[in-house]
Amino acid sequence: MSFLYLAGLLAATLCMLLIDRRFRLFFFADPRVAAVVTLLGVVFFLVWDFAGIGLGIFLMGQSQYLTGVVLGPEMPLEEPVFLMFLSLCTMIIYTGAAKLLRHRTEQSRSSARIPGGS
Repeated sequence: MSFLYLAGLLAATLCMLLIDRRFRLFFFADPRVAAVVTLLGVVFFLVWDFAGIGLGIFLMGQSQYLTGVVLGPEMPLEEPVFLMFLSLCTMIIYTGAAKLLRHRTEQSRSSARIPGGS
């Protein structure tokens, strides 16, 4: 039994939350909305996974890096943790990009108002 993959997922999640905290992008901007969006993302992808498992498309396989804890047929413990990380990472990147684009748009508008500004 190895916790290497699970530990890596949790470490990566912590790093994303530190970025989130620094720039107040997702959970640190609006925790309730972030929790709902993350939960909906995880549920959506779990339904997707179970459909794929039911159709015989998704298989767990064997790895020395997994804990060996199985939540259901072909569903390792690490899968919902990965799906949470995927949802969190996606939303932090999305909100970060949106914030950056807003900032650049505001800067270009303000420089356009300044006489002689480029």
